[in-house]
Amino acid sequence: MYFTENIRLLRKRRKRSQDDVAIALGIKRTTLCSYENGSTQPNMETLIRFAEYFKISLDKLIRTELSTISESLLSEIEKGHDIDISGNRLRVLATTVSAKNEDNIELVPLKAKAGYTAGFADPSYIKVLQAFSLPFLDRNRKYRSFEISGDSMPPVPHGSWVVAEYVENWNSIKDGYPYIILTKDDGIVFKSVYNKIAERRTLMLVSTNTEYQPYELDISQVLEVWKFSTYMSRELPEPNLSKDRISNTLKELKLEIAEIRTELKRRNGEQMQMF
Repeated sequence: MYFTENIRLLRKRRKRSQDDVAIALGIKRTTLCSYENGSTQPNMETLIRFAEYFKISLDKLIRTELSTISESLLSEIEKGHDIDISGNRLRVLATTVSAKNEDNIELVPLKAKAGYTAGFADPSYIKVLQAFSLPFLDRNRKYRSFEISGDSMPPVPHGSWVVAEYVENWNSIKDGYPYIILTKDDGIVFKSVYNKIAERRTLMLVSTNTEYQPYELDISQVLEVWKFSTYMSRELPEPNLSKDRISNTLKELKLEIAEIRTELKRRNGEQMQMF
């Protein structure tokens, strides 16, 4: 909890005295002083008043150590652009459970993509989605399955069902690994992701099909992140002949180089014997 450090930092950045803030919030200066030194903890009503005064979400005021984030991000937050830089914002993930009280894997079909973007946090919407379970997945983690469209992520073909694990902290995203990203404007996106949150407040989205150009997605556009676990398809993936050819060519080149080196050593040996 970083409430104490954050209110002191925000007050000083705004060049406000303790008297100024105390008067604005309708509290005594001695009370504010006790909040800032950590000797007293405010109630929920007072926490909300602080959040409103500094124009910052309650979650970020309490749970984010503002002194550790970049100046550019902090400036954006102070302007009222409350960016979720970790994905760890206080909210309940809408989910369903089986008769055994175990998390279901809800199915999000192509026809529900638009509806999911609007209703992903609504328990009543999630409840109507079909659901199933896979016994080989970790029961302590949350999974959801998304139907994939297009040819941008081979070997996963169009119409496949990608089963993915819910990612709570977006800073844990691993470079080059495939993820399902729920976005505000583009809906559900399946791409390999490179984490640029710390440097540029973005995610770099890359297709395995090189005909599609990589692009960056601002973190403010992200609603949910799901890490690829497995996929199901009615089609067998096509063999990657191009990679096989490259691999065979490299092997042939290595053999040729080895033969050339052997021949050079032999000739050098013959020349040494002549002398």
